[in-house]
Amino acid sequence: MTVRRLRASLRGWGGVGAMALACALTAALALLLPLADARGDGSTGIGGQGVADGRQTRAEECTNPQDLSPSPSGDESGVTVKAIKERGYLKVGVDQNSYRWGYRDPNSTKEKVELEGFDIDLARRIAEAILGSPDKIRFQAIPTNERIPAIREGRVDMVVRTMTISCKRLDEVAFSAPYFMTGQQVLAPKKSAIEGYDKTLAGKRICTADGSTAYETLTDDQKAGRLPASADLRTVVPNQLDCLVRLQLGEVDAVVTDGALAASQAAQDPTVELKGGTFTTEYYGVAMNKDAEDLVRRVNQVIEDYRESGWQASYDTWLSATLPEKSPSSKPPVAHYR
Repeated sequence: MTVRRLRASLRGWGGVGAMALACALTAALALLLPLADARGDGSTGIGGQGVADGRQTRAEECTNPQDLSPSPSGDESGVTVKAIKERGYLKVGVDQNSYRWGYRDPNSTKEKVELEGFDIDLARRIAEAILGSPDKIRFQAIPTNERIPAIREGRVDMVVRTMTISCKRLDEVAFSAPYFMTGQQVLAPKKSAIEGYDKTLAGKRICTADGSTAYETLTDDQKAGRLPASADLRTVVPNQLDCLVRLQLGEVDAVVTDGALAASQAAQDPTVELKGGTFTTEYYGVAMNKDAEDLVRRVNQVIEDYRESGWQASYDTWLSATLPEKSPSSKPPVAHYR
């Protein structure tokens, strides 16, 4: 994967430690979450039945994957979008234990505790645009390493789950234009001697999620000599939150993940903090089936509108407290299309 180096300083902060909650939520990842105001037969999705006007660029031809999505369109006559409208609800793969991104608030006073967070807001906005209501959506909690299989097997119409657009992934799924920019960063205990993504990781046990761009970056950098050869990369888990639990249990010395996610994890546990700045640039996109270009174009139009009205309010609600005031992540990324 081609990455551009970004020097930005993101800092951690205190919060309420939640290891027990994290463990419980991680165990529940495979559960299908309830549908709000929608009816369905529980069958698999229809992501693979769309009309493809053209294939996204293959990895070997790719340099800036975030710029390779097709142009936006409000047209809803395509096969995939029509099938979703006929079904009456949207199937979306999400996280249910990423604080401020997709999670259930245990302190909620609502009679029914629902998913909430930055990614959840976007998913509901897409449902509202296509189906007329943000509640016509069925969420399916999926771990990090199941995001692409869930799309390719038709279990969901799309994944809205802090998923980085990459050249490699474009060979398997399609992506919308980017809706968020961040970068990979190191998370470690406050008293740790680790200073960032540098020589202080020598001999340290580092946890990453299977199927994540962080794991790819670490393995590639170690082979290239940019990461100490003695860094132990053997701890690979199905879901990113599992890394925080491993860190809390003392089974690893550091976690490498996207800085915006790491910042939210630091908010959950006051004993850990971000170390050093971000060392890559990552763009999150909505992932969909490669054969559903009509849906990709429709989602791109939703994101275009969302940038103008909705994105900033969602950011201010969920992420502004966890990221620096002048963070590069504080504004929506500019979209470029193929």
